Amino acid sequence: MIVTVTPNPSLDRTYEVPSLERGGVIRATGERMDPGGKGVNVSRAVAAAGRRTVAVLPLGGAPGALVADLLHAQGIEVAPVPVAGATRSNIALAEADGVLTKINAPGPELSLEEQELLLETVRRQSRGADWIACCGSLPRGLAPSWYADLVARAHAAGVRIALDTSGPALLEALREGPDVVKPNAEELAEAIGRPLATVGDAVKAAEDLRGLGARTVLASLGADGQLLVDGDGVWYGSARVDTVRSNVGAGDSSLSGFLIAGGTGPEALALAVAHGAAAVQLPGSVMPTPADLDPAAVSVTADVPVDRPLTEPVS
Repeated sequence: MIVTVTPNPSLDRTYEVPSLERGGVIRATGERMDPGGKGVNVSRAVAAAGRRTVAVLPLGGAPGALVADLLHAQGIEVAPVPVAGATRSNIALAEADGVLTKINAPGPELSLEEQELLLETVRRQSRGADWIACCGSLPRGLAPSWYADLVARAHAAGVRIALDTSGPALLEALREGPDVVKPNAEELAEAIGRPLATVGDAVKAAEDLRGLGARTVLASLGADGQLLVDGDGVWYGSARVDTVRSNVGAGDSSLSGFLIAGGTGPEALALAVAHGAAAVQLPGSVMPTPADLDPAAVSVTADVPVDRPLTEPVS
C-alpha cells in the first residue's frame, strides 16, 4: 500500500487547443477536469494499476470537495485534512504539437494547527504502508524544513519515503536521508547549482544528491529518458514514444511505477519508464492502466550514454 502526501493539491482543468494565440479567442477541441497535485497523480497512477493507495491532502471549499469526489470516483481512499482556505484551481492548455502551458494558482495558506494536523494524519495513515510518497510544492505557511520533518518522522516509524519536490524544500529534506528522490533535469541543476548539457552531467548531479543524503535518485530527463543512481550503480532507461499528447503527470506516473515495482533496481526503473512513456501518450493528466503499458518499447542498460547531449539542456 502506498500513502501519498500532497501538501498543495489542486483542481486541474486541461483544455486541448490547436495552438495558442495571445489576445485571440481559442476554441478547445477537448477538455478534462481532474484532481491535481503531484502526490494526487501518484495515487491516481497507483490506483489505475490496481493497487491500494491512500491520498493524504489538505482540502477546503468547493474545489476541495470536488477533488475528494473525483478521487473517490477513481477508487482512491482519501484522508482529508480540513483547512479554512479553498483548494486552488489550475489551468493547463495542451497544444496539438505537444507544447503545454500551465497556469498554477498559489493555493491556501495553512495555519500552524493545520500543518500539525497534516503531519498527524500522515502518521496515522502510514501504519503498515510500503511507501510514503511526498510530492509537490509546499503551500504558503509551510517552512522549507516541513518535508525534512516528515522524512524524519517516517523513518522513525520504520516506513520508506519517496520525495518529489525542489528548491529549498528538497535541500532541507536531503539531510534526513530520503529513500528515493525524483528530480527532473531542471530540479537537478537547481539543486547542485550548475548547468546540465549531457546525460553524464545528469549522472554526476544525481551522484551529488546522493552525497547530500539521498539514498536513491530517480531522475527524469524528459525525452532523453530516465536515470537511476543508487548504492549499487547507475542505470539508464528510455522508451519509444509514438505521439506525445500531454506530459502532465508523466513524472508522477513514473514514480508510481517505480514504487509499485519495489522502489529499487533496474526492474523498477523499467516499470517507471514504461509508466512515463504511456502517460505522455494520453490526454491531459490521464494516468495509464496496465493495458496502456508497452514493456517491449522500454530499454534499460548499465551502459549509460554519458556523452549524449540533452535534448533540452538546462543552464
